[in-house]
Amino acid sequence: MSIDILWSLVLLALGCEYIDSTLGMGYGTTLTPILLLMGYEPTQIVPSVLLSEFLTGILAGISHHRCGNVDLRPGSRPLKVVLVLSACSVVGAVAAILIAVNVPAWMVKTYTGLLVLAMGLGILLTMGKTFAFSWKKVVGLGLLAAFNKGISGGGYGPVVTGGQIMAGVDSKGAIGITSLAEGLVCIVGVLTYVLLGISTNGAVDWGLAPSLILGAVLSVPLAAITVKRIPVQKLRWAIGINVAVLGVFSLIRLFL
Repeated sequence: MSIDILWSLVLLALGCEYIDSTLGMGYGTTLTPILLLMGYEPTQIVPSVLLSEFLTGILAGISHHRCGNVDLRPGSRPLKVVLVLSACSVVGAVAAILIAVNVPAWMVKTYTGLLVLAMGLGILLTMGKTFAFSWKKVVGLGLLAAFNKGISGGGYGPVVTGGQIMAGVDSKGAIGITSLAEGLVCIVGVLTYVLLGISTNGAVDWGLAPSLILGAVLSVPLAAITVKRIPVQKLRWAIGINVAVLGVFSLIRLFL
């Protein structure tokens, strides 16, 4: 297909990425089903979504850092959390792939929906509580989130963002960390598509990429400023509600 900019896709990507960079979740989860409904094939959608997530994830991490939402300087704890989450993602994804081939699809979707719902409810039910930071929780979180991504294609952002809050990371920091970590994780998928090739002539269809990248990139600075201005407690409520809704939506979609 043509690589000309499609402004309807630019606006769609802008909206989805604004939500993702503001709450730490929702870009691929929202964008992919809409593009499927618009008639695009998975082989057109997935590589372009991964590429746009890679680029905007890195940009979002930098923007959140510059706005003061998270400290990602070399040697800082948030940057170490990013690296741990990214490293765990490789292990978790491999484990997920090995299991996914032997498990019915409905079981995978039910598991992911229930886990995301539990994360959201956990945040809401512990709203007045604070948690001590734990590296063990961060490692477990990274493995679990990557497992979800590998076994179902989704559930990374909600689990990583929500889980970090329950592992002792503040809400604004969790969003910045998730953005950067997911960006680093997505490059693995991009490289896989480049190396293997999925179309008939052995080349990846990047036709959607320019429009998705443009829209997603335009939303990032606005999202970082939004996070900076929202009080931490309100942001935590928003994250908890959004995660719970995504979990419920996943379960409803499964049984409809």
